[in-house]
Amino acid sequence: MSIHIPNILLAIPRNSVVAVGLPLALGFLSGSQTSQVAVSNWYAQLRTPPGRPPREVFPFVWTLLYLSMGYASHVAVKALDATLLDANRNDLSLGIALYYAQLGLNCLWSPIFFGKRQIGLALVDSVLMTGTTWYMTKLLDRPTNAKATYFLLPYCGWLAYATYLNAGIWWLNDGSKPRESHK
Repeated sequence: MSIHIPNILLAIPRNSVVAVGLPLALGFLSGSQTSQVAVSNWYAQLRTPPGRPPREVFPFVWTLLYLSMGYASHVAVKALDATLLDANRNDLSLGIALYYAQLGLNCLWSPIFFGKRQIGLALVDSVLMTGTTWYMTKLLDRPTNAKATYFLLPYCGWLAYATYLNAGIWWLNDGSKPRESHK
């Protein structure tokens, strides 16, 4: 049984420029308040786990990851358009649906963590996003002859690392919202 994906959601990644532009634009939009909060007292006072990179690294890494995930969606839709096998069609359809699900979870993370300062809820989002992305990558691997996987594995790795950071921040800060009130 194949998942039905609305035509607009298939049309977006058919064009490679639009495919990479969508996650890039959504990522920048969802992270728009991140830079302000990242220099705030609230963020500076958070205890963090070992291995956290300098905050200046994040915009560069995320830009590359958004471009990479977007291109993977392009590869997946092109494979869906070309496949004749029902098994491939099913895996690709579910994988593309999961692509949009993880993209939505990705767009929610920054507003939850930085905007609402809800570290625990951001951790739940991060775990769901990571699991969804790993499963999506597995589904897209065979029907794209691993092409989508090449573009998604760095994202999978980064999400695992980001989830570690989020979990560490949650744990080291008593698993609760920091004391400074949200403005």
